[in-house]
Amino acid sequence: MALTIYDISKKAGVSIATVSRVLNGSDNVRPSTRKKVMDVIEKYDYTPNAFARGMGLHSIHTIGILCADSSDLFLAKAVYYLEQELQANGYESILCCTGYNLDAKKNYVNLILSKKVDGLILVGSNFIGTTEEENQYIKDGSKQVPIMLLNASFDYPNVYSITCDDSSTMFAATSAMLNAGISDILYLYDSRSYSGRKKLGGFMAAMESYHIADFEKLIYFYEGNNQDLSEVENFVEKIAKSGKTFHGVITSDDSLAIGCIKYAQKHNIRIPDELSVIGYNDSMLTGCCTPELTSIDNKLETQTHQLVQTLLGVLSGNEMPKKSIFSGKLIERGTTRF
Repeated sequence: MALTIYDISKKAGVSIATVSRVLNGSDNVRPSTRKKVMDVIEKYDYTPNAFARGMGLHSIHTIGILCADSSDLFLAKAVYYLEQELQANGYESILCCTGYNLDAKKNYVNLILSKKVDGLILVGSNFIGTTEEENQYIKDGSKQVPIMLLNASFDYPNVYSITCDDSSTMFAATSAMLNAGISDILYLYDSRSYSGRKKLGGFMAAMESYHIADFEKLIYFYEGNNQDLSEVENFVEKIAKSGKTFHGVITSDDSLAIGCIKYAQKHNIRIPDELSVIGYNDSMLTGCCTPELTSIDNKLETQTHQLVQTLLGVLSGNEMPKKSIFSGKLIERGTTRF
């Protein structure tokens, strides 16, 4: 079995970044540490190969980018920012759209790695599962190249996470609506991904902290296509017809919020006087409705910039933070009056 930089770091008891500095001939390594690394290299007859990148070794200056669905507004914008940032730093990218099936994700990761890329970026929280088995492909891939996670978190060697604190951000947005005197809040979400779970947790924590009774009865999971706004509208209408009343709506995505606005307009419900609406992601959709949508800015451009800078640092053999977390911000527009 071919020895990887990950293997050397484990056998020598040092970090991957330290191994990279040794391989680069950096002076910023103690002689005793350098000797430990070189002893392992000599013992196992290690020769830097195409996977020993990041350290100026056979780099092709290309990064693999994986996202589930390039038609998703959040993912598409993230890919755009990443490609622009990488190009500005002399790197090209290879993009694959994996869909949401686990086997497909594994296959695409292997495909990208076969192209001898210098690093791998997984865009979106759906790449992180809830079990060891679901995340094994990430562990395996990280033994070959640095893996960067955007909008997700996973603690493992050579895996770096850049994310928005969706939980506290959603908690703050929900609290703003509660402080405005609106407690019967409909919560719509369409993903049980890492980010989706954090958003839901933040909403629930806020409702519990304000001692709102039976709020769980107004939490709904939307299984359809969130880009089909008419279907979202019909989904909200069915909830209302079931006897549920609500004067506020918070959603995990702007498209769901737009569907709620379409429902309100169809039934002559005045926004924000009779119904307040908050979306998430602060996408271009916020300006595509009247009144314009209040939404949560999850600092996507800042996240992508930090991700690329972290990746470049790792590829240069520097010690970089394993996790970078940013706080989102509620951007108030016409669908709320706080």
